[in-house]
Amino acid sequence: MNDLKFNRELSDTLLTHLEYGMHHSPYDQELAFYSAVQSGDLDSVSQLMTPLTNEGLGILSKNPLKNLQYHLVISIALITRFCIEGGLDQEIAYSLSDLFIQRADLCDTEQSITQLHSKMIHEFTIRMAQLPKNKAKSKPVVQCLDYIHKNYHYAITLKEIARHVNLNTSYLSSLFKKEMGQTLFQYVAQVRLEASMNMLKFSDYSYADISNYCGFSSQSHFTYCLRMYTGLTPKQYRDRYYSSNWRK
Repeated sequence: MNDLKFNRELSDTLLTHLEYGMHHSPYDQELAFYSAVQSGDLDSVSQLMTPLTNEGLGILSKNPLKNLQYHLVISIALITRFCIEGGLDQEIAYSLSDLFIQRADLCDTEQSITQLHSKMIHEFTIRMAQLPKNKAKSKPVVQCLDYIHKNYHYAITLKEIARHVNLNTSYLSSLFKKEMGQTLFQYVAQVRLEASMNMLKFSDYSYADISNYCGFSSQSHFTYCLRMYTGLTPKQYRDRYYSSNWRK
């Protein structure tokens, strides 16, 4: 596309926006909305969220249905990025993103896209609200949680975490249990298990790959821990939850 043709099309697009009252949301308003999702603030999200309808939206496609689908995909991508930056596990965030984009592709009415948009926002916001870092009170514990979520794929020692937050091991252990209601390594195990459960539900990775990615010492250890946590083996868990999630 040459510069002259591009500039002409840009001018036409700007005139169309003016003629039909199309606009992009003010940056501050958008930032406040995405920040509310990132912090898991459902009340603020409800107040700031704008329903996804074609009225007033920029034109990404002349097909009204595809126009909404494109805007939904953009919204999913932005929310995914904000949530990852806010502490949501990348594997979970990208799996949710893929799932919602695939569902968007199956939508055949504007109403179904609008409903999926609301569901997507609610799902991400709830997951952010449930992040333990949003419940911790002290800075060292928040730092611990951030460190664990970034490094649970690897072997983690108490000494290593204590050095990271600049506290001695005994004080850190006591503080963590007081604020979180469980020991630091009970929490590490929980993070690994919840990550593995999401991978079983939302991906086709093998049990060995999931075990390795989530930081378990072996596949048999992964199987043992998951059975203790859920009463199910990895195969049983995937059989029960994988197909139902993709059909919804």
